[in-house]
Amino acid sequence: MNNIFHYISPLGGITLASDGKALTGLWFDGQKYFPHKLVEESSEAELPIFTQTCKWLDIYFSGKEPDFTPPISLCITPFRKVVYDILLTIPYGQTMTYGEIARILADQQGAEHMSAQAVGNAVGHNPISIIIPCHRVVGVDGSLTGYAGGLDKKTALLKLENN
Repeated sequence: MNNIFHYISPLGGITLASDGKALTGLWFDGQKYFPHKLVEESSEAELPIFTQTCKWLDIYFSGKEPDFTPPISLCITPFRKVVYDILLTIPYGQTMTYGEIARILADQQGAEHMSAQAVGNAVGHNPISIIIPCHRVVGVDGSLTGYAGGLDKKTALLKLENN
């Protein structure tokens, strides 16, 4: 059974999803790749994981770095898992380029090259926005390229982390 909960952030509504134990999704309402079908087939619920995630979001939106991560459970490809694991290493208030992530992946896999486009695709489909910090990924020249939640939200999140 999928469960959902709605959180109101300073940047707009956020939908949280859970399998009952762990967080399985966190999206700005209406963002690209928003799982409308999942939401339609889920039940509204108040669960401990939602309480914990809301606490994390409250701390984050107050301009502080949370010192914990709610339990996360994802059904994703192994490639996306390694990309998201790298995203989780990007320090609060800092950024990394798609190319840097591709180089890390290539090194980890003993490959000569890894596609920055493939990395970008994985980053764009991140189902746990903010907590898995895809907003911290920028273009090679530092430009704010792409964000499923909208570039205005990406700009606001990076600004929040740098205040």
